[in-house]
Amino acid sequence: MMASEITPEEQAELDKALYDALNPLAAALRSRETGLSAERMWEANPVEVALSVLAAWKVVDVEVRRLTGRAAATAGSYGASYEQLGAVWGITRQGARKKWPDAVSRPAPATAGKSTLAMFGGTAELVQSPSGDWGWTGKGADGASGTVAGGTLYTTVEEAAAHAGAFLKEHAPGIGDRS
Repeated sequence: MMASEITPEEQAELDKALYDALNPLAAALRSRETGLSAERMWEANPVEVALSVLAAWKVVDVEVRRLTGRAAATAGSYGASYEQLGAVWGITRQGARKKWPDAVSRPAPATAGKSTLAMFGGTAELVQSPSGDWGWTGKGADGASGTVAGGTLYTTVEEAAAHAGAFLKEHAPGIGDRS
């Protein structure tokens, strides 16, 4: 028997617990919809009562999906793989990744947080700090070295690249203003 299979006795207990939890919700939904008291729910048209029960199951279904996603994310945060999540759920690794796309954190590529910018005959290295902000250091074509002014960090890599690019342009032969 797989760990996720339950015995007939456990199934009966689960059914009872779910129905016990569902009935007050169905009665409350029916009462709000009709204005009748929750105690009189079962006196209504059987189709309407059955639809109220179905509406309550829909609410439960949405909540179970939310809690399932939270459980998958918790397992992923402790190191579970998509393969493990899928095995527990009875689906493939790919199915688990599709069902819970953010449940398993993937390590950042080795190149993330650092890149090189080459222009105007010089180069600059863009580096992401542990806080997530970006800085740069560069060497212009004229041999001048530069870095982020005053230790300023930028919110995006694009902003850091723009400032590094301005430095490289300023230190390119025949382009920058050196008056």
